[in-house]
Amino acid sequence: MEKRNNVMRTTIRTISEATGFSPATVSNALNNKRGVNPATTETIMRVARELEYFEEPILKRILFVMYKTNGLITDDTPFFNLIMDGFQNECKRLGFEMVMQYLDRREEDFEKRVHELTKNSQATVVLVGAELMDEDFHFFENAKCTLLTLDYWNETMDCNGILINNEDAVIKAIHYLAEKGHEEIGYLRGAFRIKAFEAREAGYQRGMSLHRLTCDPANSITVSVTMDGAYQDMQAYLRTQPKLPTAFFADNDMIALGCMKAMLEAGIQIPEQVSIVGFDDLPFSEISTPRLTSLRVPKQAMGEMAVQRIVEMRKAEQAIKTKILVCPDFIERDSVKENRKRSDGL
Repeated sequence: MEKRNNVMRTTIRTISEATGFSPATVSNALNNKRGVNPATTETIMRVARELEYFEEPILKRILFVMYKTNGLITDDTPFFNLIMDGFQNECKRLGFEMVMQYLDRREEDFEKRVHELTKNSQATVVLVGAELMDEDFHFFENAKCTLLTLDYWNETMDCNGILINNEDAVIKAIHYLAEKGHEEIGYLRGAFRIKAFEAREAGYQRGMSLHRLTCDPANSITVSVTMDGAYQDMQAYLRTQPKLPTAFFADNDMIALGCMKAMLEAGIQIPEQVSIVGFDDLPFSEISTPRLTSLRVPKQAMGEMAVQRIVEMRKAEQAIKTKILVCPDFIERDSVKENRKRSDGL
């Protein structure tokens, strides 16, 4: 069979017409789905290769896969939508098709869907793993697809990734608060312990140690990771009339903003009585009252970078694995004040 002119686009319908099999059968074979006769799959794959369906520059699809354990992190924040915007814009700029998928750990066919995705050697996958737990990473360890993880890492994993430099960023936040005179710095701790929060907690502890400050367990307050949940949990905590530290670092902006609302309603002035620093720099942070000091993650840029990196991976002949650290910027706003000795009894 003669090769088609590279200017012409090879599609599933093209392969269907060339082989005589239905588009549905062709699609199932190309995606390594069960129920297709092996001989049929072999024929379809052979024709697809001859028609340069898999070859550059006809890399047409990049899968943007959002992993969910419970949706508490991914469903209630614009953070991942902003990453997706950057991803989609870069796909469009480079002439690729972005295909959005969800993998939900709670669904009955979860393992089947992961198998279909990872065993397709022709698939190109960016896996957003903010909610991915270490005990579930084994589903992706031996993936045959071209795989890039975004916002997830595992100390033992052997794949490419783009990560946020969580620990060093939080050290920067603690240094800022210490330079402002805060010696009692608390931690607003997300109850759902994703990998990013574990790294941020390590940064909090290390930053406190570097400044010879004490991590008082009484100042570590665990709250829900949704804004409304953090608000309600902080309301309940404040009803116990605790003595608050002069400042808090929060695992992310959703937690910070929810806790700030509860404090303000309880008559606690921010930043006059309590200073707060968040993480992510969501759009809400700029319009909250007071405006939230936060660590800005370059969200759209991360999405763009993911497209560029995975295209490089498809083209590269070397099998070198890389992990790219993205460093947040510190954005100073109104939620932090220099500490003076308080007489408010908090």
